[in-house]
Amino acid sequence: MYGSFSAGKIACANVLSDLYSEGVTECDNMLMLLGVSTKMTEKERDVVIPLMMRGFRDCALEAGCDVTGGQTVLNPWCTIGGVATTVCQPNEFILPESAEVGDVLVLTKPLGTQVAVNAHQWLDQPERWEKIKHSVTEELVLKGYERAMDSMVRLNRTAAMLMHKYNAHGATDVTGFGVLGHAANLAKNQKAEVSFVIHNLPVIAKMASIAKACGNIFKLLQGYSAETSGGLLICLPRDSAAPFCKEIEKLEGRAAWIVGIVEKGDRTARIIERPRVIEIPAIEKEGQLW
Repeated sequence: MYGSFSAGKIACANVLSDLYSEGVTECDNMLMLLGVSTKMTEKERDVVIPLMMRGFRDCALEAGCDVTGGQTVLNPWCTIGGVATTVCQPNEFILPESAEVGDVLVLTKPLGTQVAVNAHQWLDQPERWEKIKHSVTEELVLKGYERAMDSMVRLNRTAAMLMHKYNAHGATDVTGFGVLGHAANLAKNQKAEVSFVIHNLPVIAKMASIAKACGNIFKLLQGYSAETSGGLLICLPRDSAAPFCKEIEKLEGRAAWIVGIVEKGDRTARIIERPRVIEIPAIEKEGQLW
């Protein structure tokens, strides 16, 4: 039932990212929204639901916040989400609108979580597994799933803090629309006539191979694969990007990557025709996740 606890943490981290993407580092209050599945037996509900709630609460506590209420309903599916609110001064947040020509784009978590979770499910579905088994081992599917879980539960709070230190010009969290979908939304919101061009795609190891093997249904390399509780895509001055990446790795032991540039344009975003796929990690190390 570890997955139920993690589901709660992931949901909470995902909600908080809406604040973190604007440089807000302190959350004042959280509400939890819970859908309890009508398809579960009473025993299943008694085990799964408390674990999900505990995961959500523990993640909120990690963020320095309390869950003070919410709503619980009966639902055909088991769902969890929430609302995060804060009151802050104008200097405590960064509006997502000030990108400048010459800025670079930094991404703080690798892509490929949707592929990793699906591949893990396919281990128990022979027809699906048949399509990808020649491109990946069962061991690497399990490791990819662990990496995805580790990434999704991690808060973007440190990145939000560093956005202020390194003079970020705006950011978005990367979630359901994929990296390009969110980049396009961010570009559309800019005051200056700029466009975003993505050259590099950091992807959880082997997930790009799996995506190709199953007929490109995820559109991972096209930038549209959904990410749950993904990283922040941040516009930073060119001179600040490398120090930002260096410091986040020092503080969290996790890398961030320069993935693109901001150029003069019509407030759109694109991925170049042949982006560089960066496998994360580049080399498998015994006993290490990353």
